[in-house]
Amino acid sequence: MIATAEWPAGKRNALTDVRGIRVGHWTSRRKGTGCTAIVCEEGMAAAVDVRGGAPGTRETEVLALPNLVRVCHAIVLTGGSAFGLAACDGAVRYLAERGVGFIGKARPVPIVSGAVLFDLALGADTAPGADEGYRAAASATGGRVREGTIGAGTGATVAKMLGAERAVKGGLGTASLTGPRGIMTAALAVTNALGAIVDPGIGAIVAAPRDNSGGFVSETDVLEERIDASEGLLANTSLMVVATNAVLPPEALQRLTFAAHDGLARVAVPAHTIADGDTAFALSGRSLEIADHDLVTVHLLAQRAVETALLRGVRAAEGLYDIPSASELRG
Repeated sequence: MIATAEWPAGKRNALTDVRGIRVGHWTSRRKGTGCTAIVCEEGMAAAVDVRGGAPGTRETEVLALPNLVRVCHAIVLTGGSAFGLAACDGAVRYLAERGVGFIGKARPVPIVSGAVLFDLALGADTAPGADEGYRAAASATGGRVREGTIGAGTGATVAKMLGAERAVKGGLGTASLTGPRGIMTAALAVTNALGAIVDPGIGAIVAAPRDNSGGFVSETDVLEERIDASEGLLANTSLMVVATNAVLPPEALQRLTFAAHDGLARVAVPAHTIADGDTAFALSGRSLEIADHDLVTVHLLAQRAVETALLRGVRAAEGLYDIPSASELRG
C-alpha cells in the first residue's frame, strides 16, 4: 500500500466549503426516498460524465464541451428513478422566482442539471416531485451539510450483488480537502452501488453482501453464489458532485469528472456496472487562478474528496426498512 499524506479538511468538511455553493435536502424516511439540491445562484462552470450503464439524467448535454452554456445554477440529486427527475422542476421554479438564470431576451432561464438513483424497491415506492425539489432548493444553506440517511441518500443501499435481502444501507456524504497554494476541492456523494464498499486507505471492507451470521461474504464467494444474472439490475447508481475554488478551463473541468469516477472506482467494487447509472458532476469556482502544473493537484484532491464522501455516506447511514447500516453490523 502506498502511504499518502493527510490534507486538512475545510472549515465544514463539506461541499459548501467552496464559495458560492449551498446545499439543501428534502427527506422522507417513511417513504424511503429524498432529494438534495446543490445551489449556485451566481452560476458556476460545470461538466458531467456518465459511466454507469443505467443512468437517469436531465440537462446534462447542456454542459458538454461543444455547447454554448456549460454553466449551471443548481444540480439536483434525487431518488425515485426516472420519476424523481420531476424534482428538478421545483429547483427551476425556486431559482426563477429569484430572477436567477442564463440571461435571455424574455427572462432568465435557470440551468438545473440532475441525476437520479433507483430506490423504488425501498419504502413506499414513491418519488420526489417538483414540490419536494423546491423545498430542497429553498432549504439550501452554505453551512454544515447533514449526512447519512438524508436527502438523495435516504433510500440508498449498497452491496446488492446477492440481492436486496442481503444489502447494506448506503447514504449521502460530503468532504473537503485543502491542498497547497490555497487549492480546495470538495465533494458530495450518494453511495448507492451494486458493489461492495471498500476503504482504500486501509484496505478494509466497509459493506458487502451479508452472510447468515451477520458478517460479510467475500468477493470470491459472492461471484460463486451469484446465479441470477438479473438480481440487482437497475436498482443502483452512485452520484457525485465535486467542486473546486480553482478557475479551470473547460477541458480541465471535464477531466475533473474523470477524477471523481476514479474515486468511486477505488471505493465501490465493482463500479460502473451495467446495473449502475454512476454519474459525476464537476463545478469550478472563480476565486483562485492556478498554474497548469496545479491541475494534477486539483484532480488528486478531487479523487480523495470523493473517496471520503462516499465512505462517510455509508458510515453515517442509519438502517431503514430492515436494511441494516454498516455501523450496526460492526456493532
